[in-house]
Amino acid sequence: MNFLKEFEPFCQILAKQSSDIIKGYFRKQIDVKSKADNSPVTIADKKSEEVMRNLIKKEFPEHGIIGEEFGQENHDADFVWVLDPIDGTKSFICGALSFGTLISLLYKNQPVLGVINHPVLNEFLIGDNNICLLNGNIVRVRELSSLSECVMLTTDHLNIKKYQNAKKFDKLINSVWLYRNWGDCYGYYLLATGFADIMIDPIMSVWDSMALIPIINGAGGIITDYHGDDPVKGNSIIAASPKIHVEVVRILTE
Repeated sequence: MNFLKEFEPFCQILAKQSSDIIKGYFRKQIDVKSKADNSPVTIADKKSEEVMRNLIKKEFPEHGIIGEEFGQENHDADFVWVLDPIDGTKSFICGALSFGTLISLLYKNQPVLGVINHPVLNEFLIGDNNICLLNGNIVRVRELSSLSECVMLTTDHLNIKKYQNAKKFDKLINSVWLYRNWGDCYGYYLLATGFADIMIDPIMSVWDSMALIPIINGAGGIITDYHGDDPVKGNSIIAASPKIHVEVVRILTE
């Protein structure tokens, strides 16, 4: 099955409908609540996931759904949609642009399609492990061969010390040209479109990571967990251009 051809039009609908809701709340005074893990959630997160879930259940009633805000439905189906309505809620509530909607389609537990949609920027990035398209145009990772030339990103520097080895991460910082916290899905977007070279998250949930795998693979990058293993089974991400990924993993785990 050509998953891109089969499901991209529906992914566009999911992105458009959720965007319309999110943009209506962006840079507005809205209540921010804390979830059990102390992460923030807003009405925009909930309403945008609700509309996507309803569209999926209407169009593909036999498909499963896993969403950050409303949990699992029929999650043992062959096809399962994984949704993060606002990846980067902290950016969203602060009026920053570095947030997006993550949409992934799993087939038999493997991510076959991934979407990063930036509602405010009107940018729709989709990958199927073979190709990656930004608003219909092919994009590729930048293929550098030296860490000293690389732009490295992470979402939250404080999470490195909390979940991984901070000294090894500092060694990697000192090996690259530029290090910034342009994170959440925006960092992976920058990697896939050739504007960054390394994106690292020391802790991830399934709704954070599944969409990224077909996108980075489709753009010609390498994506693994923190130890260089299968990202589908892991709870962390190292994504990079092909010639430097092995070196990044080596420095972080040696």
